[in-house]
Amino acid sequence: MIIPDIGIKKLVEEGFLPAGLTIGPSSVDLTLSDSFSWPEPDKDKITLGEAVPHKQVQTDEFVLKANHFVLASTAESIHVPHDMAAYVEGRSSIGRLGLQVQNAGFIDAGFHGQITLELENQSGFPIVLKKGVRICQIVFVQMSQSAEKPYSGKYGGQSGATASLLEVDPEFS
Repeated sequence: MIIPDIGIKKLVEEGFLPAGLTIGPSSVDLTLSDSFSWPEPDKDKITLGEAVPHKQVQTDEFVLKANHFVLASTAESIHVPHDMAAYVEGRSSIGRLGLQVQNAGFIDAGFHGQITLELENQSGFPIVLKKGVRICQIVFVQMSQSAEKPYSGKYGGQSGATASLLEVDPEFS
């Protein structure tokens, strides 16, 4: 079951979300921070399971070139209750300009921190990303019961555009 605006307002009151966000009928908008990062591999390829160096910058405006990719972050830090999960979706108005917003889509019960977003400019022209713009929306869903083991993984408490930590997964360590 998707949590409606009334339930989202309750999440704000209970401290799971910060105050002052734009709340829609069934989602809440999150804004872009000033943190950007992108892979700069030492080799001519990326091998899954191997750490990849990243370039990191903090800036109020970032120009994302046509057909390029960058990690970004929401300005807001969120908490997902133990009896809910969440999805991050791109905003339609952003997507219509050719900017695709991902975060692998799913946020587990118990996650806390800023959301790292994968942004891809699918247009044929540069797009200027500005700190504070409403970049994505989050949809909360009610689970049938609280998670027995809420999220306590490697991205919990993340701040800023966080690079992949795939190399610490059990199959690679």
